[in-house]
Amino acid sequence: MFDLATRDIKYLSGVGPQRASVLNKELGIYSLHDLLYYFPYKYVDRSRIYSIREIDGTMPYIQLKGEILGFETAGEGRQRRLIAHFSDGTGIVDLVWFQGIKYLVGKYKVHQEYIVFGKPTAFNGRINIAHPDIDLASELKLSSMGMQPYYSTTDKMKRSSLNSHAIEKMMSTVIQQLSEPLSETLSAAILNEHHLMPLTEALTHIHFPVNSDLLRKAQYRLKFEELFYVQLNILRYAKDRQRKYRGYIFEKVGEIFNTFYSRNLPFELTNAQKRVLKEIRRDVGSGKQMNRLLQGDVGSGKTLVALMSMLMALDNGFQACMMAPTEILANQHYETIRELLYGMDVRVELLTGSIKGKRREAILAGLLTGDIHILIGTHAVIEDTVNFASLGLVVIDEQHRFGVAQRARLWTKNVQPPHVLVMTATPIPRTLAMTLYGDLDVSVIDELPPGRKPIATIHQFDNRRESLYRSVRKQISEGRQVYIVYPLIKESEKIDLKNLEEGYLHVCEEFPECKVCKVHGKMKPAEKDAQMQQFVAGEAQIMVATTVIEVGVNVPNASVMIIENAERFGLSQLHQLRGRVGRGADQSYCILVTGYKLAEDTRKRLEIMVRTNDGFEIAEADLKLRGPGDLEGTQQSGIAFDLKIADVVRDGQLLQYVREVAQKVIDVDPNGILPENEILWRQLKALRKTNVNWAAIS
Repeated sequence: MFDLATRDIKYLSGVGPQRASVLNKELGIYSLHDLLYYFPYKYVDRSRIYSIREIDGTMPYIQLKGEILGFETAGEGRQRRLIAHFSDGTGIVDLVWFQGIKYLVGKYKVHQEYIVFGKPTAFNGRINIAHPDIDLASELKLSSMGMQPYYSTTDKMKRSSLNSHAIEKMMSTVIQQLSEPLSETLSAAILNEHHLMPLTEALTHIHFPVNSDLLRKAQYRLKFEELFYVQLNILRYAKDRQRKYRGYIFEKVGEIFNTFYSRNLPFELTNAQKRVLKEIRRDVGSGKQMNRLLQGDVGSGKTLVALMSMLMALDNGFQACMMAPTEILANQHYETIRELLYGMDVRVELLTGSIKGKRREAILAGLLTGDIHILIGTHAVIEDTVNFASLGLVVIDEQHRFGVAQRARLWTKNVQPPHVLVMTATPIPRTLAMTLYGDLDVSVIDELPPGRKPIATIHQFDNRRESLYRSVRKQISEGRQVYIVYPLIKESEKIDLKNLEEGYLHVCEEFPECKVCKVHGKMKPAEKDAQMQQFVAGEAQIMVATTVIEVGVNVPNASVMIIENAERFGLSQLHQLRGRVGRGADQSYCILVTGYKLAEDTRKRLEIMVRTNDGFEIAEADLKLRGPGDLEGTQQSGIAFDLKIADVVRDGQLLQYVREVAQKVIDVDPNGILPENEILWRQLKALRKTNVNWAAIS
């Protein structure tokens, strides 16, 4: 059998050590297998010839057949160009070259039949094709060219003359070397049942499809396989974990929970909160280890659900722990939870990096004796020095801020892994949740607590500052507080910080009667905390900030969020920022300020924000507009596998379909021993070797 994975790319004819090193560095292509799995991003139909009267300057690549009527040169020095007037009898186009003029003049003959391929543009009322491909009509077999593939290349690659055309040539060489079929990577049963093209055919047609029907079949086969193994991996892992790890059984809902419910509960639970608590109660009583993702928009009451889950652990003689990504958030959870438990005999402590000395020692000792019931902290909680008497439940807030390895360390804090409840305010569309957290059960809180008014969102152009400031003054005079947020994006960090500083001074001048504080990520933590604290305590009326405030800070008195240059933020980010207001009972406002000139995409984003407060609708739209790679937080949260051809958004239906196929395989063959599935388990093992550690996704 021909093993592509062991053949080094440098031995392929036309590559050599120098080009191989560029391919290694730029695309991670080391073997012939890597090359074959580098797929084209688009195709151009080379079987069709257009007539000149059909084309205009807006079309993609096209082909013409005709002759050159004559040449001329125009311009001087660097502007010098060679122009050939080309005609097919229905009209005339200009072929233009800016380089290699000397070499070209003798190369092409007048009145000889050529096929010209290139991208038409309109210039001075005429159609131009710059630097076209030109072949003798007698030598080019169009029918065999079919659809021409185009490959993404980087600037470094182009400098080593590794453009799309060069990659196409390399692909052609590899495919010609496939004298026998490659080993199949899916079982015969799956291929037959789902009418999938064999692997060798699929790889041939994905690079050199003869027509669009074969291309579609090849794409389907490769997408199916890619998503199938992602799901098989996740589902097998979940099954293994269920078998391997027993969960602590919380047999009863007891005195602590009931006292809290009857005496301390600040308001009636929403139906969504009740439903989620029932799901959690079922998990922790089942003998399996709970792994549940709790999604809910900002302000939907996730913290209350988390607290009540922790009280279930306490009732059964266990401790609980809650982890937050920042000190400010951990402090806030600590304050909230202490307030909620007021008058109850439950000891809650806070552990962050800045708690040192005697106080820290006392906390560590209290955890070991079991005197501390609930510990709240940052990742200081997972340090080796922190040990519990009996940790039964862990709550992780804003999970995408914690790496997989960090979460895994919590498991070692007890003989058996504790139950895990993961909370996020970043709504994750179903298709993505199935891929990212396929082994977590998902609960959703989809209604706001009573008394909360939806935030009114307004889009305003920046030339209407006067009226904007008038409404801000009115809110401040009524005793409210205001956020003003500026973008801070790495590429233009210096300019952004300058804008923030200028904005801050401008706001101080506009509102001399107010105390204005400012916060950005480049400040020292202590300085940042001091400024935040002024706002939280109500000493400052206006906070000018970058997006550092997007997660979790709770200021019920803040009722206005102004987002400057809103066009520079993604949808999820805008939604997260908006969630900073609307935490009290008063009507809150989010004002998106932009210039007049807006791209179509941006306009759509702003319209969605103005229209809806529903985080899931926003996340779906965000996913469609931007693709999964950029989805806020997913990069950190471990799509540990590289999707080469499938797209979680566009192929959402296929993803659900293959998940069911994978589930069937697991149900029938939970131990991976049936001979007819041998191919599947072998391939999964091979994929696990080449990719990041798949076993550790979540």
